[in-house]
Amino acid sequence: MSAIENLQKLYEKKQVEVRQLEMHLKEANAYLQALQDSIKVISRESGGAAGTTGTGESWEPQQTLRPGSETAKARDALKLAGKPLHISALLQQLGRPVDKKNRASLSGSLAAYVRTGQIFTRPAPNTFGLVEFGQDRPSTDKKLPETFGTTQ
Repeated sequence: MSAIENLQKLYEKKQVEVRQLEMHLKEANAYLQALQDSIKVISRESGGAAGTTGTGESWEPQQTLRPGSETAKARDALKLAGKPLHISALLQQLGRPVDKKNRASLSGSLAAYVRTGQIFTRPAPNTFGLVEFGQDRPSTDKKLPETFGTTQ
């Protein structure tokens, strides 16, 4: 066999190996995506509560607000008050006019977080609080089976 034929065989062998590795990478990425989707579903069902990954590490759902936004200011005002506030009281704390437009705007923004169970709660009509104020939530201490995620 000539040197060119040997190199060609090595090249083809390496190509097969690369394809196999790419397939494993795709499978691993699909698995990671499934885990991430599961975390989102469990987070929504449990009202955004933190949990554990099963290995003892804790995970916290994404709960960030853009600094300086009205929702971030509302969160800060609620933290300062230490209790849920009516939308009118929130607007006063923010120094905004208490009119229909501002009530609807802020209520709509906060309600979007309430619907997903993140950051804000609505303990009473037109009253918003924070998840961290300690509303009761269903338990998420369920263990996954040992074989969860294996592909064999």
